Amino acid sequence: MGMSLVFGIGILTFCIGALGVLLRKNAIVMFLCIELMLNGANILFVGVSKFKGLVEGQAIVLFVMAVAAAEAAIGMAIITAFYRRRGGVEVDKADLMRW
Repeated sequence: MGMSLVFGIGILTFCIGALGVLLRKNAIVMFLCIELMLNGANILFVGVSKFKGLVEGQAIVLFVMAVAAAEAAIGMAIITAFYRRRGGVEVDKADLMRW
């Protein structure tokens, strides 16, 4: 695999996630798109690390994966609480996070 292919996949994955965050109104879909953006960045980190022969990119990816796991747990808890309170997960229903 060439460097341009890895960069293309990483940038495409990141851009699809960014478009999903901007265009969708469902909190769960937005949450998944943020995860997609993190994965796109991870692909770029690993790609640069492989082609430069460095280990730092892979270490950063491990850190990002740990942060993403914590974010997933907290984010899903917030979305679940929001669903129970509001009866839906549409972000239009969030009026200044007033309960």
